[in-house]
Amino acid sequence: MHTPPFDTVLVANRGEIAVRIIKTLRKLGLRSAVVYHEIDSNTPAISMADTAIEISGLSPIAAYLDIAQIVTAAHKARADALHPGYGFLSENAEFARAVRKAGIAFIGPAPETIELMGDKIRARKFVQCNGFPVAPSAVDEDDPEGFVVRARAIGAPLLVKPSGGGGGKGMRIVRDLDCLEDAIEQSRREGQRYFGDRRVYVERYIERPRHIEVQVLGDRFGNVVHLFERECSVQRRFQKIIEETPSPALSPQLRQRICETAVGIARAANYQNAGTVEFIFCAGEFYFLEMNARLQVEHPVTELITGVDLVAEQIHAAAGRALGFSQSDIVSHGHAIEIRLYAEAPERGYAPTTGKVLLLEYPDGVRIDSGILQGQNITTAFDPMLAKIIAHAQTRGESALKAHRAIREMILLGCETNASFLARILADEAFLAGEIHTGYLEEHPHIAADNFSFGLSAFLASAALLTKPVRESADAVPPLHAALGSWRN
Repeated sequence: MHTPPFDTVLVANRGEIAVRIIKTLRKLGLRSAVVYHEIDSNTPAISMADTAIEISGLSPIAAYLDIAQIVTAAHKARADALHPGYGFLSENAEFARAVRKAGIAFIGPAPETIELMGDKIRARKFVQCNGFPVAPSAVDEDDPEGFVVRARAIGAPLLVKPSGGGGGKGMRIVRDLDCLEDAIEQSRREGQRYFGDRRVYVERYIERPRHIEVQVLGDRFGNVVHLFERECSVQRRFQKIIEETPSPALSPQLRQRICETAVGIARAANYQNAGTVEFIFCAGEFYFLEMNARLQVEHPVTELITGVDLVAEQIHAAAGRALGFSQSDIVSHGHAIEIRLYAEAPERGYAPTTGKVLLLEYPDGVRIDSGILQGQNITTAFDPMLAKIIAHAQTRGESALKAHRAIREMILLGCETNASFLARILADEAFLAGEIHTGYLEEHPHIAADNFSFGLSAFLASAALLTKPVRESADAVPPLHAALGSWRN
C-alpha cells in the first residue's frame, strides 16, 4: 500500500468542489485545510476540513482570487500541497508558480502548460501545428489590419471569441457579416472586462454541433491515457447544464478516433495531471475547441463509468508518481448523466435567484455533489450552481429515468431553482432520442418557458416544513398508520 503522498492539502476553493476534494483527502488519509470568505462560514466544506482559514477581500470573489493571501494561508495551515479545484485561480499560471515558489506542490499541470492551453489562440496554433484538426479561423494578432477581411473570407456564420475566454463570456454568433465588426468590438470589451485580455479570434460557426470532450490523465514519465468522452451539448448561454457519458452520437470507431486525438494533443503538450480536451463534433467530423488544464465540473460521470477517483489521481500525479494503470486497464461500465442544480429562473432568462435554504432533502440512489446546507443563505456573490445530481445505470434510458426521478424527489425550499426545468429536459422526446446539440434549448423554448415549480411535491414539502416542529416534538401524536397497525395512507 502506498504511503500518503502529502501530509496536508489546502483546498483553494469553495462549495461543492471543496467538499468533493476533502472527501478524497480523507480517503487517502491526508489532512485537509480550506480557505473561506466570511460569507461561506456556514457551509459544509468549513465543517468538514481539519483546518479552515478565513480570507478577506473587497468582494467575496476577490478574496478567492488573492494569490498572496492564499499562499500565506497555505503556510499557516502547514500545507505541503494545494488543490485549486476549478474556476477562480485553477488555470492561473502565475498562481501555480507562486505556489511552487513557496515550496508547496501544485495539484495540477505545470505553469508553462497552463499558459499554453489557457491562451485559446496559442492553444489553437499549437494544436494545428501538431497536425490536429481545428475549425477554419482568423486571429487578430496575426495581422490586425487584415483581421476583419480574413474573418469575412471564412464566410458566415461565424463565432467571435475572446482569447482568454471561458464559460461562454464574450462569445458572439454572427450570421450577418455586416454585424461582424460590432460583434468583434463587443467581444473585445468583454474579454478585457472578464479576462484582462482584448485579443479575439473568429472561427467558422458550425450549425447544430455537439460538444464532446475527452478526459485525459498524464504523469511526469510521459504516460498519457484517456478515460473516454463526455457529451456536454445541453447548454444555455454556452454554459453546460447536463453532461453524460458515453455520448449517444459516437460509434465505437469515432470514439476511438476522438479519444486518441485527445491523447495525442496532451502528449504533444507534455501534459501532466488531469485535463480535458474539448471538441466540436458534427456529421462525423470533429475540431479542437480548447483544453481545460484542470479538473472539470462534470468529472463525476467519468468516475462513475470507470471507477477511477480523478482527484486521487491528480494528487498522486502531483506527488511525482507514475500512473497506476495503462489504457487497456480502463473500461467503461454503463451510462452516467449529471444534471446541474442552479439557483436561477429559466423562464426569466435564467436570472439568478436568492433566498435562505429552509428545507433541503436529497434523494437516494444517486450521487450528490453538494456544497450547501439547510439554513444557508444563497446569494448572487458566486456562480449559481448549488449541487450536481449524478445518475448511473446500465443504459442511457435507465440513467435518464433515474436522474428524472431524483430531481423530482429532491426538496429544496426557500430558493427558486431550475429543478423542474431539468426534469422537463430529461423527459423531452428529443433528449431521450439523443437528438441534442448546443442549440437544443434554443430550438425547444417551451422547456424553459414555464418553470411551474414542484406542484404537489412543493405542497407536500411546504407541509413537511411547517409541521416539522410538531413532528419532532416529544409530545407529538403518533401517526395514524402506527395507531392502526399495518394500514397506512
